[in-house]
Order: sequence, then C-alpha cells, then structure tokens
Amino acid sequence: MADSFPMPEPHDHGLLDVGDGNRVYWEANGNPDGKPALVVHGGPGGGGKRASRTSFDPEKFRIIRFDQRGCGRSLPHAGDPSVSLEHNTTEHLIADMERLREHLGIGKWLLFGGSWAPTLMLVYAERYPERVSEMVMIATFTAGPEEVDWLYRDVGRLLPREWEAFRDAVPEADREGDLIAAYGRLLESPDEEVRLQAARAWCTWEDAVIAHESKGSPGQYSAKEGADLVAFVRICAHYFGHAGWVEPGAILRDVHRLHGIPAVFVHGRLDLSVPMKPAWDLVQAWPDAELVVIDDSGHTGSPDMGEAIRAAVARFADR
Repeated sequence: MADSFPMPEPHDHGLLDVGDGNRVYWEANGNPDGKPALVVHGGPGGGGKRASRTSFDPEKFRIIRFDQRGCGRSLPHAGDPSVSLEHNTTEHLIADMERLREHLGIGKWLLFGGSWAPTLMLVYAERYPERVSEMVMIATFTAGPEEVDWLYRDVGRLLPREWEAFRDAVPEADREGDLIAAYGRLLESPDEEVRLQAARAWCTWEDAVIAHESKGSPGQYSAKEGADLVAFVRICAHYFGHAGWVEPGAILRDVHRLHGIPAVFVHGRLDLSVPMKPAWDLVQAWPDAELVVIDDSGHTGSPDMGEAIRAAVARFADR
C-alpha cells in the first residue's frame, strides 16, 4: 500500500449559505464520479488545514472537505470577537453537513475524521443513519464531561508544572472554578493582547499533553497564528464549556441506530489527550465496528497509525 496519496487540487469549491449569516467553505477533490467521502476536521475550530497528502485514493474517492462554522475559510471568522457564537453548536454543524450533502447531490457518504470529528460524525450518523455508508474514526473523542475534565484538569496529574501554568493564565479568582469558562471569558475580551495571551496559554497546554509523541506532531496546536489561533481556542472553549451540546451518554445509548454501518476506530495506545474508553465502549455495543489499537501512537499519530488508517479507508473503497 502507498505511504499516502497526493492531494489533488479541488475540482469544485464554494461557500454554502447555511443561514444565521454563516457561509461554510467546502471543496471537492479526487474523482467526481468516485465514492463520496466527507472529511470532518477536528478541533472544534480546527478548519483551514489542507493536507498535502491523504489517506484516500483520489482515483476512487470523491473527497469532500469543509470548514465548520467560524473557522478556516468559512465566514464570518470567529477570530473576530464581534462574531457571535450563538448559532455555532453541534446541532448547527450537523444541519450544515446535511445541507452540504443535499447541495452536492450525494445519497450516502463515508464519514472520516479524528479527535473532535467523531463526536460530530457519530451524532450526525445517529440522526441520519440512512445517509452514512461507512465510518473511519481516529483518536475518538465524544465530548463527554469525563473526557473534557480529563483533558483540561485530570491529566494535569501527569504534567503538574504545565497544568499549573495553564491554570494560572486565568485570573486568580477563577483558578479553582471552571477553567474552560474562564478562558472563554478571556477570549471574548475587547483587548486583542488578552485574547492572544489566553489562546497561546491554552495551546501551550494542549501541546504539553502531546509533547511525548515523538512519532507524531508535537507542537501542532501552537503552530496556529493570529486570528486562526484565537478562533480555534474560542470555539473549543465554547463547545467544551457545553459538553459539545451532546447529552451525556447519548451517543453510546443510541449506537443501536448505527447497526449495519461498517466502522473502524483507530486509536493510539499512548494518547494522553483522549482516553480509549469511549471508543472501546462503542465497539462493544456496535457489531459492525472494529477497534484497531496502535501501540506506538499518541493523539497525533505515527507511521503505523497512518498505515492502519489507509488500510481502513481502502477496505471501503470498492464497497
């Protein structure tokens, strides 16, 4: 199997009006007559990244990518604090996905993505199972309260110095309370430097959690700049402060709706950001799903993880 496939230039793209003053950027790559696959980005708020290489064979797949509300090339951009996030919730995003599917005239599509993306993919698929052909989920996060608490508080037991720096970047009066809400308030400040400092502190913490991933991409969160950095953290704080607008336990409770949809979860055993338990629990309750564990990978991957992801995608190419 090839190491990875080249990412061709888009053969189609646009800004889709999804209402509430939002326009979602999308693009299509690969074979216009190929198997439709929707690539869902992580974050939330992590749009705009265009990989130069891909897990999809561009001769076999019609690869659709989109930037979720408020980030990447979608408009308006949440890096501007005057842009309201009122109409930026999980319900809005799954409606955007369905509107994009209808706009492109696609009957069913494969869903693909990692980290935050599986939350969105699973909620969408449980709402519209008849629209999903297969699913490939990487480093699965389902936005449950325990997962959010782990990433922004409990994993600090392993990284006490770095976590204290993350905690101490908010006002002293907020340090023993809800840190995500405190960061959210800083990201709404009219002072640009306050927003940037908060966004940098947040991303420095996220980078600390993945710093051991020598085969992956340590340092990737702080690599964002300016408005993209602020939008990423502002949207993350907005979503995680509301547990992703997903009722606790609802994704696992409703997994029976996905029976008949083949799925592969790929998870790194060394992933400190996202514990494996949610993916494990889903696979136990989903007869058509498989969990592939990569021993040398953390949250940001490794060569072995890349191979496993490409194998999962290739399995579905001619289905």
